[in-house]
Amino acid sequence: MPETKNTKNTWIKLICGASNEDIVAIEDLCAIYTAAGVDYIDVAAEESIVHAAKKGIKWAEEVYKNSPGLMISISDGDDIHFRKAKFDPTKCPPYCPRPCEKVCPTFAIDNYGIKENKCYGCGRCLNSCPLNLISEYEYNLSKDNLATTLQKIKPDAVEIHTDINRINSFTKVVNILKSSETKLDKISISCGLNQSIVKSQEPRDLLKALWERYEILDELNIPLIWQLDGRPMSGDLSRNTSKDTVKLFEKIGSDLPPGLIQLAGGTNEKTHGFLKSNNLPDGIAFGSYARKIMQPLIEVAHKNNKRLYEDPERIAFAIKKAKKFLEPWKVSEFK
Repeated sequence: MPETKNTKNTWIKLICGASNEDIVAIEDLCAIYTAAGVDYIDVAAEESIVHAAKKGIKWAEEVYKNSPGLMISISDGDDIHFRKAKFDPTKCPPYCPRPCEKVCPTFAIDNYGIKENKCYGCGRCLNSCPLNLISEYEYNLSKDNLATTLQKIKPDAVEIHTDINRINSFTKVVNILKSSETKLDKISISCGLNQSIVKSQEPRDLLKALWERYEILDELNIPLIWQLDGRPMSGDLSRNTSKDTVKLFEKIGSDLPPGLIQLAGGTNEKTHGFLKSNNLPDGIAFGSYARKIMQPLIEVAHKNNKRLYEDPERIAFAIKKAKKFLEPWKVSEFK
Protein backbone atom coordinates (compact mmCIF):
# COMPACT_ATOMS: atom_id res chain seq x y z
CA MET A 1 0.00 0.00 0.00
CA PRO A 2 1.20 3.56 -0.71
CA GLU A 3 2.22 5.73 2.22
CA THR A 4 -0.27 8.27 3.54
CA LYS A 5 0.78 11.26 5.57
CA ASN A 6 -1.08 13.51 7.93
CA THR A 7 0.35 16.99 8.32
CA LYS A 8 -0.36 19.17 11.33
CA ASN A 9 1.14 22.49 12.34
CA THR A 10 1.28 22.88 16.10
CA TRP A 11 0.80 26.22 17.83
CA ILE A 12 4.06 27.10 19.65
CA LYS A 13 4.69 29.43 22.58
CA LEU A 14 7.93 30.62 24.12
CA ILE A 15 7.72 31.09 27.90
CA CYS A 16 10.19 33.72 29.09
CA GLY A 17 9.16 33.25 32.74
CA ALA A 18 6.46 34.83 34.90
CA SER A 19 9.06 36.27 37.31
CA ASN A 20 11.98 36.59 34.88
CA GLU A 21 13.25 40.19 34.74
CA ASP A 22 16.49 39.65 32.83
CA ILE A 23 15.67 42.30 30.26
CA VAL A 24 18.69 41.82 28.00
CA ALA A 25 18.19 38.04 27.88
CA ILE A 26 14.46 38.42 27.23
CA GLU A 27 15.15 40.79 24.34
CA ASP A 28 17.49 38.27 22.73
CA LEU A 29 15.22 35.29 23.41
CA CYS A 30 12.32 37.08 21.76
CA ALA A 31 14.46 37.93 18.74
CA ILE A 32 15.69 34.34 18.37
CA TYR A 33 12.36 32.58 18.77
CA THR A 34 10.40 35.12 16.75
CA ALA A 35 12.81 34.43 13.90
CA ALA A 36 12.38 30.68 14.48
CA GLY A 37 8.61 30.98 14.07
CA VAL A 38 6.83 30.83 17.45
CA ASP A 39 3.19 31.97 17.55
CA TYR A 40 3.15 33.61 20.99
CA ILE A 41 5.68 34.83 23.53
CA ASP A 42 4.76 34.78 27.22
CA VAL A 43 6.47 37.28 29.55
CA ALA A 44 6.10 38.73 33.05
CA ALA A 45 3.46 41.42 33.51
CA GLU A 46 5.75 44.45 33.76
CA GLU A 47 6.17 47.36 31.35
CA SER A 48 9.97 47.29 31.03
CA ILE A 49 9.93 43.55 30.35
CA VAL A 50 7.21 43.91 27.73
CA HIS A 51 9.19 46.74 26.14
CA ALA A 52 12.29 44.52 25.92
CA ALA A 53 10.25 41.69 24.42
CA LYS A 54 8.77 44.00 21.81
CA LYS A 55 12.27 45.24 20.85
CA GLY A 56 13.44 41.69 20.22
CA ILE A 57 10.28 40.82 18.32
CA LYS A 58 10.56 43.95 16.19
CA TRP A 59 14.11 43.12 15.15
CA ALA A 60 13.08 39.65 14.00
CA GLU A 61 9.87 40.86 12.35
CA GLU A 62 11.85 43.14 10.07
CA VAL A 63 14.24 40.39 8.99
CA TYR A 64 12.18 37.18 9.20
CA LYS A 65 8.61 38.51 8.73
CA ASN A 66 7.16 36.55 11.65
CA SER A 67 4.92 38.39 14.12
CA PRO A 68 4.05 36.45 17.30
CA GLY A 69 1.42 37.65 19.73
CA LEU A 70 2.49 38.90 23.15
CA MET A 71 1.06 37.20 26.24
CA ILE A 72 1.53 38.17 29.89
CA SER A 73 1.36 35.78 32.84
CA ILE A 74 -0.87 36.61 35.80
CA SER A 75 -2.00 34.57 38.78
CA ASP A 76 -5.01 34.18 41.06
CA GLY A 77 -2.88 33.17 44.07
CA ASP A 78 0.39 31.64 45.24
CA ASP A 79 2.16 29.85 42.43
CA ILE A 80 5.68 28.51 41.93
CA HIS A 81 5.96 30.44 38.66
CA PHE A 82 5.78 33.66 40.67
CA ARG A 83 8.70 33.36 43.05
CA LYS A 84 12.41 33.97 43.41
CA ALA A 85 15.20 32.61 45.59
CA LYS A 86 17.44 34.47 48.03
CA PHE A 87 20.27 33.95 50.52
CA ASP A 88 22.78 36.00 52.50
CA PRO A 89 26.24 35.40 50.93
CA THR A 90 27.99 36.58 54.10
CA LYS A 91 26.78 33.39 55.80
CA CYS A 92 28.39 31.12 53.20
CA PRO A 93 31.51 29.33 54.48
CA PRO A 94 34.67 29.96 52.43
CA TYR A 95 35.15 26.25 51.80
CA CYS A 96 31.69 25.72 50.25
CA PRO A 97 31.81 24.01 46.81
CA ARG A 98 28.87 26.26 45.79
CA PRO A 99 26.45 23.64 44.40
CA CYS A 100 23.80 26.37 44.12
CA GLU A 101 25.87 28.18 41.52
CA LYS A 102 26.39 24.99 39.54
CA VAL A 103 22.69 24.13 39.29
CA CYS A 104 21.43 27.62 38.39
CA PRO A 105 20.35 27.58 34.72
CA THR A 106 20.49 31.37 34.28
CA PHE A 107 23.88 32.12 35.89
CA ALA A 108 22.06 34.17 38.52
CA ILE A 109 24.26 33.12 41.45
CA ASP A 110 27.76 34.38 42.24
CA ASN A 111 29.83 35.35 45.30
CA TYR A 112 27.49 38.26 45.95
CA GLY A 113 24.32 36.18 46.19
CA ILE A 114 21.44 35.86 43.73
CA LYS A 115 20.88 38.45 41.03
CA GLU A 116 17.19 39.08 41.45
CA ASN A 117 16.56 40.08 37.84
CA LYS A 118 18.06 36.83 36.48
CA CYS A 119 16.26 34.47 38.88
CA TYR A 120 12.97 33.07 37.57
CA GLY A 121 12.17 30.84 40.53
CA CYS A 122 12.97 27.40 39.14
CA GLY A 123 13.89 26.23 42.64
CA ARG A 124 16.96 24.17 41.67
CA CYS A 125 19.11 25.95 44.25
CA LEU A 126 16.69 25.60 47.18
CA ASN A 127 17.70 22.05 48.11
CA SER A 128 21.27 22.28 46.85
CA CYS A 129 22.67 24.28 49.77
CA PRO A 130 24.30 21.98 52.38
CA LEU A 131 23.49 24.55 55.08
CA ASN A 132 19.91 25.29 53.94
CA LEU A 133 20.66 28.98 53.57
CA ILE A 134 18.51 29.51 50.49
CA SER A 135 14.83 30.42 50.75
CA GLU A 136 12.11 31.51 48.35
CA TYR A 137 9.74 34.46 48.32
CA GLU A 138 6.69 35.47 46.31
CA TYR A 139 7.34 37.69 43.32
CA ASN A 140 4.09 38.48 41.53
CA LEU A 141 4.47 41.65 39.45
CA SER A 142 0.75 41.98 38.67
CA LYS A 143 -0.68 41.06 42.05
CA ASP A 144 -1.77 44.46 43.29
CA ASN A 145 -2.35 46.52 40.15
CA LEU A 146 -3.61 44.09 37.54
CA ALA A 147 -6.18 46.43 35.99
CA THR A 148 -3.62 49.22 35.63
CA THR A 149 -1.04 46.79 34.26
CA LEU A 150 -3.45 45.54 31.60
CA GLN A 151 -4.35 49.06 30.52
CA LYS A 152 -0.69 50.08 30.22
CA ILE A 153 0.65 46.96 28.50
CA LYS A 154 -2.34 46.11 26.29
CA PRO A 155 -1.26 42.49 25.72
CA ASP A 156 -2.60 40.33 22.91
CA ALA A 157 -3.32 37.53 25.38
CA VAL A 158 -3.07 36.62 29.06
CA GLU A 159 -2.31 33.40 30.86
CA ILE A 160 -3.99 32.91 34.22
CA HIS A 161 -2.08 30.60 36.55
CA THR A 162 -4.56 28.95 38.87
CA ASP A 163 -4.98 26.04 41.23
CA ILE A 164 -7.78 23.51 41.55
CA ASN A 165 -9.08 24.95 44.83
CA ARG A 166 -9.03 28.65 43.90
CA ILE A 167 -12.30 29.18 42.07
CA ASN A 168 -13.24 32.35 44.00
CA SER A 169 -9.95 34.12 43.41
CA PHE A 170 -10.05 32.98 39.77
CA THR A 171 -13.46 34.64 39.42
CA LYS A 172 -12.03 37.88 40.81
CA VAL A 173 -9.21 37.88 38.25
CA VAL A 174 -11.66 37.29 35.41
CA ASN A 175 -13.81 40.18 36.67
CA ILE A 176 -10.74 42.42 36.55
CA LEU A 177 -10.13 41.33 32.96
CA LYS A 178 -13.73 42.22 32.12
CA SER A 179 -13.69 45.60 33.84
CA SER A 180 -10.37 46.59 32.26
CA GLU A 181 -11.98 46.21 28.81
CA THR A 182 -8.70 44.86 27.46
CA LYS A 183 -9.11 43.42 23.98
CA LEU A 184 -7.62 39.95 24.05
CA ASP A 185 -7.07 37.45 21.24
CA LYS A 186 -6.81 34.51 23.66
CA ILE A 187 -6.95 33.58 27.33
CA SER A 188 -4.79 30.70 28.50
CA ILE A 189 -5.48 28.78 31.69
CA SER A 190 -2.49 27.12 33.34
CA CYS A 191 -3.25 24.51 35.97
CA GLY A 192 -1.54 21.32 37.08
CA LEU A 193 -2.15 18.64 39.66
CA ASN A 194 1.27 18.92 41.24
CA GLN A 195 0.93 22.63 41.99
CA SER A 196 -1.52 21.94 44.80
CA ILE A 197 -0.64 21.04 48.36
CA VAL A 198 -3.37 18.40 48.21
CA LYS A 199 -1.53 15.22 47.24
CA SER A 200 -4.64 13.08 46.75
CA GLN A 201 -5.92 14.96 43.71
CA GLU A 202 -6.49 13.05 40.51
CA PRO A 203 -6.96 14.02 36.84
CA ARG A 204 -10.75 14.03 37.26
CA ASP A 205 -10.36 16.75 39.92
CA LEU A 206 -8.43 18.87 37.45
CA LEU A 207 -11.08 18.27 34.77
CA LYS A 208 -13.82 19.42 37.11
CA ALA A 209 -11.85 22.55 37.98
CA LEU A 210 -11.23 23.42 34.32
CA TRP A 211 -14.90 22.99 33.41
CA GLU A 212 -15.82 25.31 36.30
CA ARG A 213 -13.46 27.90 34.86
CA TYR A 214 -14.90 27.41 31.40
CA GLU A 215 -18.34 28.34 32.72
CA ILE A 216 -16.88 31.58 34.08
CA LEU A 217 -14.92 32.42 30.93
CA ASP A 218 -17.47 31.38 28.31
CA GLU A 219 -19.42 34.65 28.44
CA LEU A 220 -16.30 36.61 27.44
CA ASN A 221 -16.43 35.02 23.98
CA ILE A 222 -12.61 34.90 23.76
CA PRO A 223 -10.79 31.80 22.41
CA LEU A 224 -9.40 29.71 25.26
CA ILE A 225 -6.22 27.68 25.71
CA TRP A 226 -6.08 24.90 28.30
CA GLN A 227 -2.44 24.55 29.31
CA LEU A 228 -1.63 21.26 31.01
CA ASP A 229 1.41 21.60 33.28
CA GLY A 230 3.02 18.29 34.06
CA ARG A 231 6.23 19.33 35.83
CA PRO A 232 6.56 23.12 35.85
CA MET A 233 9.97 24.61 35.01
CA SER A 234 11.72 21.26 34.65
CA GLY A 235 12.24 20.76 30.92
CA ASP A 236 15.98 21.34 31.15
CA LEU A 237 16.51 18.70 33.85
CA SER A 238 16.22 15.51 31.79
CA ARG A 239 14.67 14.07 28.64
CA ASN A 240 11.95 12.31 30.65
CA THR A 241 10.44 15.32 32.44
CA SER A 242 7.77 15.76 29.81
CA LYS A 243 6.33 12.29 30.39
CA ASP A 244 4.12 13.62 33.20
CA THR A 245 2.59 16.21 30.89
CA VAL A 246 2.05 13.69 28.11
CA LYS A 247 0.40 11.24 30.51
CA LEU A 248 -1.92 13.96 31.80
CA PHE A 249 -2.83 14.95 28.24
CA GLU A 250 -3.59 11.35 27.29
CA LYS A 251 -5.79 10.89 30.36
CA ILE A 252 -7.96 14.00 30.11
CA GLY A 253 -7.24 15.66 26.76
CA SER A 254 -10.37 14.38 25.05
CA ASP A 255 -12.57 15.53 27.95
CA LEU A 256 -11.33 19.11 28.30
CA PRO A 257 -13.66 22.09 27.71
CA PRO A 258 -13.83 23.69 24.24
CA GLY A 259 -10.61 25.42 23.24
CA LEU A 260 -7.03 24.71 22.28
CA ILE A 261 -5.00 22.22 24.30
CA GLN A 262 -1.40 23.15 25.01
CA LEU A 263 1.28 21.13 26.80
CA ALA A 264 3.80 22.75 29.14
CA GLY A 265 5.80 21.93 32.23
CA GLY A 266 8.78 19.70 31.55
CA THR A 267 8.55 20.05 27.77
CA ASN A 268 11.80 19.72 25.84
CA GLU A 269 13.35 18.28 22.69
CA LYS A 270 12.05 14.78 23.51
CA THR A 271 8.38 15.65 24.14
CA HIS A 272 7.30 15.07 20.54
CA GLY A 273 8.63 11.52 20.64
CA PHE A 274 6.56 10.63 23.70
CA LEU A 275 3.29 11.52 21.95
CA LYS A 276 1.23 9.24 19.74
CA SER A 277 1.16 10.29 16.09
CA ASN A 278 -2.65 10.24 16.02
CA ASN A 279 -3.06 12.24 19.22
CA LEU A 280 -1.17 15.52 19.18
CA PRO A 281 -2.08 18.62 21.20
CA ASP A 282 -3.06 21.86 19.48
CA GLY A 283 -0.11 23.65 21.04
CA ILE A 284 3.19 23.25 22.84
CA ALA A 285 4.89 25.69 25.22
CA PHE A 286 8.61 25.71 25.91
CA GLY A 287 10.19 27.53 28.83
CA SER A 288 13.24 26.41 30.77
CA TYR A 289 14.65 24.17 28.03
CA ALA A 290 14.17 26.79 25.30
CA ARG A 291 16.00 29.33 27.46
CA LYS A 292 18.74 26.96 28.58
CA ILE A 293 19.97 26.11 25.09
CA MET A 294 20.34 29.84 24.30
CA GLN A 295 21.62 31.17 27.62
CA PRO A 296 25.34 30.44 27.04
CA LEU A 297 25.26 32.31 23.71
CA ILE A 298 23.41 35.21 25.30
CA GLU A 299 25.89 35.37 28.20
CA VAL A 300 28.87 35.60 25.82
CA ALA A 301 27.25 38.43 23.87
CA HIS A 302 26.38 40.35 27.02
CA LYS A 303 29.93 40.07 28.36
CA ASN A 304 30.95 41.88 25.18
CA ASN A 305 28.30 44.54 25.93
CA LYS A 306 26.16 43.44 22.99
CA ARG A 307 22.75 42.03 22.36
CA LEU A 308 23.08 38.63 20.72
CA TYR A 309 21.16 39.86 17.68
CA GLU A 310 23.86 42.49 17.17
CA ASP A 311 26.35 39.70 16.43
CA PRO A 312 25.45 38.39 12.94
CA GLU A 313 27.38 35.14 13.22
CA ARG A 314 26.15 34.13 16.68
CA ILE A 315 22.54 35.15 16.09
CA ALA A 316 22.46 33.13 12.86
CA PHE A 317 23.72 30.10 14.79
CA ALA A 318 21.15 30.67 17.56
CA ILE A 319 18.24 30.94 15.12
CA LYS A 320 19.36 27.80 13.29
CA LYS A 321 19.50 25.99 16.64
CA ALA A 322 16.02 27.25 17.60
CA LYS A 323 14.52 26.24 14.25
CA LYS A 324 15.93 22.73 14.59
CA PHE A 325 14.46 22.50 18.10
CA LEU A 326 10.99 23.62 16.92
CA GLU A 327 11.02 21.73 13.62
CA PRO A 328 9.06 18.64 14.77
CA TRP A 329 6.18 20.88 15.82
CA LYS A 330 6.03 23.13 12.77
CA VAL A 331 5.18 20.32 10.37
CA SER A 332 4.67 16.85 11.79
CA GLU A 333 4.51 14.08 9.23
CA PHE A 334 3.58 10.53 10.03
CA LYS A 335 3.13 7.45 7.93
